[in-house]
Amino acid sequence: MGILEGKRILVTGVLTDASIAFSVAKLAQEEGATVVLTGFGRLSLVERIAKRLPEPAPVLELDVQSNEQLDTLAARVGEHVDGLDGVVHSIGFAPQTALGGNFLNTTWEDVATALHVSTYSFKSLAVACLPLMKEGGAVVGLDFDATKAWPVYDWMGVAKAGLESCSRYLARDLGPHNIRVNLVAAGPLRTMAAKSIPGFKEFEDSWPAKAPLGWDLSDTIPAAKACVALMSDWFPATTGDIVHVDGGVHAVGS
Repeated sequence: MGILEGKRILVTGVLTDASIAFSVAKLAQEEGATVVLTGFGRLSLVERIAKRLPEPAPVLELDVQSNEQLDTLAARVGEHVDGLDGVVHSIGFAPQTALGGNFLNTTWEDVATALHVSTYSFKSLAVACLPLMKEGGAVVGLDFDATKAWPVYDWMGVAKAGLESCSRYLARDLGPHNIRVNLVAAGPLRTMAAKSIPGFKEFEDSWPAKAPLGWDLSDTIPAAKACVALMSDWFPATTGDIVHVDGGVHAVGS
């Protein structure tokens, strides 16, 4: 019996098997869950990656900027499972002009894109899945510590600060539905998302040395374990919280 035995989980943001989302989906299945995935854009790639899971999972298209796709999400997920017990938000994007030390020159249009996809979508996804969570459950989002101004992270850092605030308001408003809302703030990892950040090597060079527990830039399992644990029944009274999985860097400063 795994800690997610019998649970139905929706995992967004799987693109490659190096992503945190893939590790969450894999571990969730190993812990007994039925998993449904969503992808955006390169669905054929996501479908190939889904076949690498212990059990192939259905893949649905989800553009979080599309009201139509959000409005139909519950019905489309409902074709595969009769409800949801957990939802994983692993979605983030910022145009290149919003990253890499260009903070003062980024246009509102590009900032708006970053905030829509990386912040507002947390609320959009939770609301879209609400009809399937009649028995309660958990919503977990992936974060990067927004209490500091990190090098090169720029407007994505602002978007993550918004995500952290959004999670607290969602925790307040979804609590009466018996739905817990939490974030996992992972340290830097060599995912596809990280590769899109100009200057990411600054994190690669410094983070492992700063972390009291050390830090493996290629190991997504610790973050995935935190997500799975938060969706299990072992955190029944935890909501509006941020679990740091970063080797301890958030606690000791730079």
